[in-house]
Amino acid sequence: MDFKRLAIAVSAGALALSIVGCGGDKKAEKKPEAKAAKVVEINVGYENAKTEPAAKAVEKWKELVEKKSNGTIKLKLFPNSALGKKLTLIDQMVMGQNVITVADGAFLAEYGVPDFGIFYAPYMFDSWEEEWNVIKSPWYKGLCDQLAEKGKLRVLSSNWIYGARHIMSTKKVVTPKDLNGLKMRVSSNELSITSFKDLGANALGMDMGEVYQALQAKTIDAVENPLTSLANRSFQEVAKNVVLNNHILATSMWICGEKFYKTLTPEQQKILAETADEAGLYNNQLYDAGTKEATEKLLKAGVTITELTDAQKKEWIQAGQKFYKEDTAKLKWSPNLYNTVKEAGKKK
Repeated sequence: MDFKRLAIAVSAGALALSIVGCGGDKKAEKKPEAKAAKVVEINVGYENAKTEPAAKAVEKWKELVEKKSNGTIKLKLFPNSALGKKLTLIDQMVMGQNVITVADGAFLAEYGVPDFGIFYAPYMFDSWEEEWNVIKSPWYKGLCDQLAEKGKLRVLSSNWIYGARHIMSTKKVVTPKDLNGLKMRVSSNELSITSFKDLGANALGMDMGEVYQALQAKTIDAVENPLTSLANRSFQEVAKNVVLNNHILATSMWICGEKFYKTLTPEQQKILAETADEAGLYNNQLYDAGTKEATEKLLKAGVTITELTDAQKKEWIQAGQKFYKEDTAKLKWSPNLYNTVKEAGKKK
């Protein structure tokens, strides 16, 4: 993936040596000993299974940040939602705890900056290149600054591909009409629930850690996510249909609380963000191979994977327009946001 943000790391916090002065038969006098840089430990919680590209890239981030900070920043990793649910973690961040998690535009939209939701609107971006152009734009920097001020959340990195999101279901889905009455797990936020209701589904907010059991118990009929996440959580054991409808090109935003962020030195802040971007590039390198491996795993398990015709793709895109026409007003987006983002996404 052509996302050219170079990570330039700066070494931090070298230990100073104490100096002992000696003279004749006088008692040696010790000069004050320079203090070692304080070690900051940060808990990183995320939903991804260890086998997913994102989880492997977080391990890379841990390696990079600890090396480039000379051990003054340590990341403690909690995959598979082991640290808690996303909303719980975000609440902890706002209170100032030393926590990092991964979020997306739909979640961040609910923390004082509704315009973040555009990143999880159906069929918003035509390509990854368009989305990267937006993320590199002055408009996006301003959005992140608003989030720090209003939502008390600091975006550390946004260049991680989470993946093209598709629908996996117990019943075959090909067109939006097949979603009618289908109980589908979506992310627990207003935007995701609203947009999938507009597509025709009975959308239910649910943590990913609860999906397998819900599919097995027939509490839900479907779930939407990238292939890597679907396969690595073994959903193919309880759902045998996937439609490659690409309803969202999903990026991940790694965030921490602004209150905690301000306790770091400027050098630590820089290292944390730049190594996050560097790990993001590593994540993106793993994405294509991970998607291929996930596809093979699904097929081997007997999953039917449906690729859409051009006409069927058009049906999905047209169905997604209901969201823009009828529901963006209640989401409190800025006037003309769609066109603003499309303009930012143009190649310069």
